[in-house]
Amino acid sequence: MDLIFSRILTGTTLGFHIFFATLGVGIPVLISLAEFIGLRKRDPEYLLLAKRWAKGFTILVAVGVVTGTCIGLQINLLWPNFMKLAGEVISLPFMMEAFAFFLEAIFLGIYLYTWGRFKNPWIHWSFSLPVIVGSSLSAALISTVNAFMNAPAGFKLVDGKLTEIDPMAAILNPATPSKLFHVLSSAYFMTACALAALTAFYLLFRNRRLTYYKKALGLTLSVALLGGILTAVAGDVSAKFMAAYNPEKLAAAEALFETEKGAPLLVGGLVDAEKQTVSYKIELPKMLSFLAFGNFNSEVRGLNAFPKEYQPPVFIHYMFQIMVASGVYGIAVSALYLFASWRRWKLATSKLLLWPIFLLGPIAIAGMELGWIFTEIGRKPWIIYGVMKLEDAVTTMTGIRGYFLAFLGLYLFIGIATIWVMVRFFRKRPVDRDPYYLEIHSDGGVPR
Repeated sequence: MDLIFSRILTGTTLGFHIFFATLGVGIPVLISLAEFIGLRKRDPEYLLLAKRWAKGFTILVAVGVVTGTCIGLQINLLWPNFMKLAGEVISLPFMMEAFAFFLEAIFLGIYLYTWGRFKNPWIHWSFSLPVIVGSSLSAALISTVNAFMNAPAGFKLVDGKLTEIDPMAAILNPATPSKLFHVLSSAYFMTACALAALTAFYLLFRNRRLTYYKKALGLTLSVALLGGILTAVAGDVSAKFMAAYNPEKLAAAEALFETEKGAPLLVGGLVDAEKQTVSYKIELPKMLSFLAFGNFNSEVRGLNAFPKEYQPPVFIHYMFQIMVASGVYGIAVSALYLFASWRRWKLATSKLLLWPIFLLGPIAIAGMELGWIFTEIGRKPWIIYGVMKLEDAVTTMTGIRGYFLAFLGLYLFIGIATIWVMVRFFRKRPVDRDPYYLEIHSDGGVPR
């Protein structure tokens, strides 16, 4: 048994895959919106936005498929006892996810190869809708499996044997609504932030003051603001779920050691797990009780209310804080940009605001990655909450360290190759040298 390296290998693969998978959920929405606005306003620059994002999207989909295959292999290889139980109870979403991916892949191909092929351009735009449905449904179905791991339902274990198996009850477990809401809203938010940061990069470092980039910034930050607000609401729903079903995870996230009525919400802070203290924090009195139960005087159980062996590590407090802070930062920056644009302030396109927008990309990605790590580590010691521990699910095979190094090399190669292809593609053909852009601005040939 090599539990540590099994966890590291699975976590590394998930962390690598989730980046591409999240972009794969969010980019189709932005492509569809750009084409919709372009057709509605008869503005070809929005159509160019959709075209260029679609080309980059195909590369990311390819990488997402490869890393998703790695995940499937590793779950079977490293966690056979988990798959034995999950295979009987919650295998249905895995099968349905394949059909969702087929829907996305088929219509993505049709969408890419039918630009300009119809007299009515709305027919082409309509092909983007199945791509959105397929990618979002694919993420939602896989997320139901993760929700099942946090709130297992749809079966009974009697003398170690599964009975009364109900796959639909397993899919519609208590964690599913909050999990799906959080995963989808944060995917749209993170993608919009990443594309806004890319646009800010061109405005900051390439000095390409084209209307094309200003339109891209307006669209991406509008989606970021809406996605950020939805993610905040989803986070509140998730916190209420944790309070009801995973109270020890909420206690660790908030570094709450003792059970309290009217518990405060902590912002920041340095945790000393040995002394059970938190220094340098800002306390918002009674807010944790209110956010968890909708009552300022509700009792919130602290970590000491649970047996030591069932307490998740309290360092997840930092991951939780960074995840929340990245969302607040994204909402604040996108709201400021949209307000400044609406008021026609020069601030909107000044370096003073472009720098925070540029930083929005890495900050949102860090928040998304740490949010997933928080979710998984916060369930420790369980792989299926209250049913199966990690050490009971892991393979008895040894030598996992070798597999980890091999996969690490593979991810480095894929990551470098992806960056190289993307940079080469967009550097060789910048917007103002794109044939479609030159065609749009053929009146004098001077790019705006």
